[in-house]
Amino acid sequence: MPARDGKAAAATGTADAAAARAPARKPATDRAAAQLLASVPAAEPGSAASETPAVRSPGRRSPARADTMAAPASPVAAAPVRGRHQRSRPQGPAKLFVLDTNVLLHDPTCLFRFEEHDIFLPMIVLEELDSHKNGMTEVARNGRQASRTLDALAAAAQGADMAHGVGLDSTGQRAAGGHLFFQTAALDYSLPTSLPPGKADNQILGVVQALRKLHAPRQVVLVSKDINMRVKARALGLNAEDYQNDKTLEDGDLLYAGVLALPPDFWAKSGKNVQSWQSGAHMYYRIGGPIVPQLMINQFVCFEAPGEPSLFARVSEIREKTAVLQTLKDYGSAKHAVWGVTTRNREQNYAMNLLMDPEIDFVTLTGTAGTGKTLLALAAGLTQVLDDRRYTEIIMTRATVSVGEDIGFLPGTEEEKMGPWMGALDDNLEFLAKGDGGNAGEWGRAATNELIRSRIKIKSMSFMRGRTFLNKYVIIDEAQNLTPKQMKTLITRAGPGTKIICMGNLAQIDTPYLTEGSSGLTYAVDRFKGWPHGGHITLARGERSRLADFASEML
Repeated sequence: MPARDGKAAAATGTADAAAARAPARKPATDRAAAQLLASVPAAEPGSAASETPAVRSPGRRSPARADTMAAPASPVAAAPVRGRHQRSRPQGPAKLFVLDTNVLLHDPTCLFRFEEHDIFLPMIVLEELDSHKNGMTEVARNGRQASRTLDALAAAAQGADMAHGVGLDSTGQRAAGGHLFFQTAALDYSLPTSLPPGKADNQILGVVQALRKLHAPRQVVLVSKDINMRVKARALGLNAEDYQNDKTLEDGDLLYAGVLALPPDFWAKSGKNVQSWQSGAHMYYRIGGPIVPQLMINQFVCFEAPGEPSLFARVSEIREKTAVLQTLKDYGSAKHAVWGVTTRNREQNYAMNLLMDPEIDFVTLTGTAGTGKTLLALAAGLTQVLDDRRYTEIIMTRATVSVGEDIGFLPGTEEEKMGPWMGALDDNLEFLAKGDGGNAGEWGRAATNELIRSRIKIKSMSFMRGRTFLNKYVIIDEAQNLTPKQMKTLITRAGPGTKIICMGNLAQIDTPYLTEGSSGLTYAVDRFKGWPHGGHITLARGERSRLADFASEML
């Protein structure tokens, strides 16, 4: 990524206008520049272009699927926050977005994420894009893809006057209704003398300033991943905003928790119309009423009130205006212990019900340190691999992102190199081996450890491309440090009979360019909610120690 905040979160943002990195030329007020920029159409005040582009539901498979945001009416008053599934209505003229280089390097498809709004690319952006195209890094790959996209758009406009813009839908991207404009002449702008004119950031700011003057009252918005760039733009009175297309959520508190508390009057209102029956070890309840639209498949519901029967269940079926609730197995009792582990609170019991269900192929667990994510996943995995023979082996991997300074290259094979990253695995295996071994003595514990180790494989994520896992129990630890692209790569490795568990703490993201809203774990939780073969639970209470609980809350 560039020196600026390159690869951070993402979504097309309401933005405060900024400037393009025009090569350090002599500012000119010449007519050619004025004519060129006059050709960028300013939308009619009564046009149907939206003030804030519509936000599409995740279920639609449109190429420009995401939260394309537009700039606020002024640098001070921010646009109201809209929900992810809401659609905003057209309210004003289309805007002109000026893209920074790091946006193209972050998401090479960003040109098609702005719906009906126009895009302006300063020439210095193309220069910077060219300087980042070499190498095998993800940034270099994105730079090459962005260059190919620009080449295809330019080729589609052959024979047309490019000064009037290139239609962004000319290559088949129908969701993009605006035009792409390239800077082909010097612009007249004046920045404070404290901003060196030769720096690329400042040239972009100058371009935004010139465009704002030429196209007033039309909004010109700078979109940049660079925080300092946006701060400088706002200090100059320009509209600037982050690119937020791949941000799943604006607020981490809005993340799907997997649990819904039923209202206190639930039995009073629904008790007479509830149908119940028993099948095997589970009771089933068919309910109706206004609570049904709030439910999702595999969501847990709980009801506790004085003088009323309690209910802890999972939504197993939703049909039109009714839903079926299935009672849970109590893994908190010793007779239902999983590899010697009993659950200690309600959320852990919810998680164990998901982990032990063969119909659930994908489980996500989030929670603070010490809530038992790794222990529960390993205990369920060992039981289903060694006792039930449901899976052939456990495969464990994690993002190798260090908390502090890197200690350098590690010797040995792939598994030996991953060893230092798997301290959590060793700690939990030590606990599980003791719990299962009973009084078998030192030799018995050694045999148990050897058996367990033979069924657990530690793999690096760097070599996952192209693999297919058949009948495996896959644990992805520290998943909060994965990007959505990495998460997709790992989940799509699953073959028939494979179960994947993703675990992480969204409050402990160590990757510098990820936030709670753009983490791959957040992305997976949001996309899989409501899928009949997936489940999620947020573990709420720490069970590690009173010291760890107090530290996670107070520090």
